Amino acid sequence: MDAKMRKDTDAIVAASIKAVQPDEAVARALKGKEFPGRVLLVAAGKAAWQMAKAAHDCMGNRIEAGVVVTKYDHVMGPIANFDCREAGHPVPDENSFAGTQAALDLVEGLTDDDTVLFLLSGGGSALFEKPLIPGEVLQDVTRQLLACGADIVEINTIRKRLSAVKGGRFAQACAPARVFSIVLSDILGDPLDMIASGPAYPDSSTCAQAKAIAEKYKLNLTPETWSLLERETPKALDNVTTLITGSVRELCTAAAGECERLGYEPVLLTDQLCCEAREAGSFLAAILKTNAGAGKSLAFIAGGETVVHLTGKGKGGRNQELALAAAQGIAGLSDVAVFSVGSDGTDGPTDAAGGYADGTTLEELKKKGLDLFAVLADNDAYHALKAVEGLIVTGPTGTNVNDVAVALLKG
Repeated sequence: MDAKMRKDTDAIVAASIKAVQPDEAVARALKGKEFPGRVLLVAAGKAAWQMAKAAHDCMGNRIEAGVVVTKYDHVMGPIANFDCREAGHPVPDENSFAGTQAALDLVEGLTDDDTVLFLLSGGGSALFEKPLIPGEVLQDVTRQLLACGADIVEINTIRKRLSAVKGGRFAQACAPARVFSIVLSDILGDPLDMIASGPAYPDSSTCAQAKAIAEKYKLNLTPETWSLLERETPKALDNVTTLITGSVRELCTAAAGECERLGYEPVLLTDQLCCEAREAGSFLAAILKTNAGAGKSLAFIAGGETVVHLTGKGKGGRNQELALAAAQGIAGLSDVAVFSVGSDGTDGPTDAAGGYADGTTLEELKKKGLDLFAVLADNDAYHALKAVEGLIVTGPTGTNVNDVAVALLKG
């Protein structure tokens, strides 16, 4: 491993994630706000605990009670009188359903003088769920969607129609109380109806689109599930105010700032990256090969969210697969690296935030008896990168604003 490139990588990752923590964003959103009547809090998503803690720090006992539903190992301690729960992600589980029911129970019987402070972040689609079909059927549909290569908008278009809380239905459950929603965006372009499948925002997608997606990916659906795809979602809500805060653009800007501090000239390629993870890794490797003789230090930055089409049964995530896919293209080059991380600190069903590869990675894999192409075919990036110390592990970060991938070239 190239120690100096890895050191720069770790510094960029740390600075980028620190810059997109939700604490300040929630405080800004609540500054000067006055809520008559009772105030109840519901927080859902990978950043739910952090957002709820920030809200309590701002408002204290003004919040009468709260329910927080976040990913396993993401609750970092008790918060006043809030019921903090952990649940399954990316596939919802019984704890997802129980936590969501607790939130629905909390907001039952409110008046139009009351306010539900709804804090939403990415991951909420799995964590905040009351299915309209049996739980095991919903889990099967979710697994099919995650494995087929569908993007997050396509996935959420389907999931909204199978849920009693998605697609604006949670806001309906809160009525006549007002909902003040603070949203941490994890979807490109910040479509409010798609972030966590939009529990408190009118749905812009249609039944025809949902059915077309199911047909496109040849999903194996029960008759009951097909019938729900034909049930329309709320198209208007009159009891919701929404503020969006945090995005992948801020993550890219923070990465660029740290790259510049380390002596690299940052080049923002896109903050709308949306393609196969392997393709993105190969593309970033190609950029490094093209610029290898530039004679100056460059950092090419791409923010967004790639997808993985599962062909094997290994362990990994999109960021790990992106980095590993770059290893072939940069093999043998000195002073180069490609890394990609999820801002939430978890990449797929692993304990890593992402992956790192440099000019030595391919050779190191060979020394360990690992064939790069076989590893990628089995989607087993986690174990391969672990073998060559290429995993990036941050632990849960408390935020979630997509991913950032960087190709570094030291001149």
